[in-house]
Amino acid sequence: MAYNSRFAVAIHTLSLLDSTEGRITSEMIAGSVNTNPVVIRRMISQLTKSGLLRTQPGVAGAQLTRSADQITLLDIYRATQNDARDELFAIHDNPNPNCEVGRNIQQELEQVFARAQRAMEQELEQITLHQITTDIHQMEEVRQAIQS
Repeated sequence: MAYNSRFAVAIHTLSLLDSTEGRITSEMIAGSVNTNPVVIRRMISQLTKSGLLRTQPGVAGAQLTRSADQITLLDIYRATQNDARDELFAIHDNPNPNCEVGRNIQQELEQVFARAQRAMEQELEQITLHQITTDIHQMEEVRQAIQS
């Protein structure tokens, strides 16, 4: 799965778990995400390792380890990052040291990108999984009211 969709799939997965009574299987989640259950099982494994989910050997499904109002999008974002290469922006390698721009671009971009990363993380820290699922339920209620 491409990095840019891992975060969204993780939020989707956790939102389903928050919205559903009891345990739901990776097949059910995969049906909602419209992907292969193997992709969801990998995501569940990653979210379990990060401490956001709890699973039991031999028991289908997963559960949140804490309430959705205690899980921020920043928690989920960090859980979906594999390593430093998963930062918001990456800087290209080996610019030409004989060029004024090439000599200095990495240092400048590191500062700019670090500020952008911090700003994004501060925003994600303000939004909880509970807010996402609440918004989803409200959108569904509006959709159903319009169809009636």
